[in-house]
Amino acid sequence: MALLEVSNLGIAFGGLQAVSQLDLKIEKGQLYGLIGPNGAGKTTVFNMLTGVYKPTEGDIILDGKNITGLPPATINQAGIARTFQNIRLFNDLTVLDNVKVGLHNQVRYPMWTGVLRLPSFYTKEREMNKQAMKLLKIFDLDKEAKLKASSLPYGKQRKLEIARALATNPKLLLLDEPAAGMNPNETAELMNTIKFVRDTFGIAVLLIEHDMNFVMGICEYITVLNYGRELAQGTGDAVRNNPKVIAAYLGGD
Repeated sequence: MALLEVSNLGIAFGGLQAVSQLDLKIEKGQLYGLIGPNGAGKTTVFNMLTGVYKPTEGDIILDGKNITGLPPATINQAGIARTFQNIRLFNDLTVLDNVKVGLHNQVRYPMWTGVLRLPSFYTKEREMNKQAMKLLKIFDLDKEAKLKASSLPYGKQRKLEIARALATNPKLLLLDEPAAGMNPNETAELMNTIKFVRDTFGIAVLLIEHDMNFVMGICEYITVLNYGRELAQGTGDAVRNNPKVIAAYLGGD
């Protein structure tokens, strides 16, 4: 069984069919790309997978469980985490605390334990700090742990957002344009980091990206969307040479 199976997925906003009849199958540990021209429906797909939008048709099966239309928090607990096209960090919190926010669905203690600052509260806090620092070290952010998130340069903010998503312990990580705004050196480093994360944590990654060198350099399988419908699926070479894909990107017939 695939980790994620999406069948006949679609959503309409009034009279506009934004996504229609989409099928996806992502295997455990796979690096998967979702690409297409602007307005093709890519982020809308992410919003359906994470419960921000409720599909008007189709099913989303994660690791054998139907999660179609469930609330975002429930879907996150089931094993899907995401980043956003526009970075969404808690800018006034420290780098460390941003990652600790992502641990909320794993570390639990009774309310009064936190209010009264009982010994078990401090034990849990030490555990969270240790887990968060481990993630920050992977992204080479451990030295900035005490800084405010807003003080980080753009590329490191991107990495912090991915680290926070990983803190929720996902089975599938959704990355919405992770290389946007990065220079070539940062992009190459991010590619290596994503591969390392996949291998280290054993998770699958589904990413949206407009940088085709990035996509072709990292993704093992790709789906191309155009006007909310699947235009092509296949390996990087197959997609790159597909006449329909070339026409969609270059504006041909």
